[in-house]
Amino acid sequence: MQLQDLGYDSWFQEHASTRDGFSIARVTAVHRERYLVRNERAEILAEPTGKLVYAMESNIDLPCVGDWVLVQYHNDDTLAIVHDVLPRRSFLRRKSPGKNIDYQMIAANIDVAFIVQSCDFDFNLRRLERYLVIANEGNIEPVIVLSKSDLVSETELQERIEAIRNAHISKTVIPFSNQSGAGMQDIHNAMLKGKTYCLLGSSGVGKTTLVNQLIGREAYATAAVREKDGKGRHTTSTRQLIVLDNGALLVDTPGMRELGVMGADAGIEENFGDIQAITEQCKFGDCTHTSEPGCAILAALESGELDEDRYRSYQKLQRESAYLQSSYLERRQKERKTGKLYKAIKERIKKTKR
Repeated sequence: MQLQDLGYDSWFQEHASTRDGFSIARVTAVHRERYLVRNERAEILAEPTGKLVYAMESNIDLPCVGDWVLVQYHNDDTLAIVHDVLPRRSFLRRKSPGKNIDYQMIAANIDVAFIVQSCDFDFNLRRLERYLVIANEGNIEPVIVLSKSDLVSETELQERIEAIRNAHISKTVIPFSNQSGAGMQDIHNAMLKGKTYCLLGSSGVGKTTLVNQLIGREAYATAAVREKDGKGRHTTSTRQLIVLDNGALLVDTPGMRELGVMGADAGIEENFGDIQAITEQCKFGDCTHTSEPGCAILAALESGELDEDRYRSYQKLQRESAYLQSSYLERRQKERKTGKLYKAIKERIKKTKR
């Protein structure tokens, strides 16, 4: 196996800053502060240097699944020490779950994100929009895959697809069924050698079963959905990069109960390009779209050209992204001030001792 088989192409060659005595490897799994990295020969346990951890300004700077890293090998090549993270071509990140306002890296250097929604209970346009925003923000091509197509009629399936198109979402849509196998070949055909893909979606939509189908064996445990609401139980607990038989690379991710959008202005604008186009037709450049004469947004809402739910979703994501980003930057600024103060006190203590 060559690094090219793991996704190392000309872009990374141009942006990589290699050093004598160091090798390049790809992160395939993260377990707290330890990693698995893969090179041309094997998958190896890895640890970051203290200098690397100390130099990082944020959690998003630490290695994550899919990253390319500079390593040195020790103990007869059974341990890798990670010295640096190479530039990322793309990334998936969200607001960290819970009250802590910080970024959480999901994966890096992904070419295509398969956004999985089931055709029955899980189908939700507003949630789909969130996934599309984080994919677009991270420079990743999204593909929508609708699982459990066998649980709905052909008419209902077409209604789901039509709802996606009516929401001005033009991305590729692939319906499939893990049970009947319908659509599986379409997914296989969409995955190319040397390209990296990931699965995104809620628990119970069939991601892990799909991974097993793509691998060709029951490599990962699955759990049945609850009959009362069709919601699945969380089975994937870690992110892991897998090399498939056809040479494509796949990252499976845990189901996400929270999908906070933070600092994603570009992703929002790209996903809601239709709304951006309408706002450009407003009479006033600083239009707030509330009561101004000549407001194209209000006219589009009144005529039905713009769906009100979609517009409300757009507004909500804008407010959420801006608020969380502002809070994040404010916290980081306080941390920097505290760090400078702490450093100044240490220097003062040193001078006093002299």
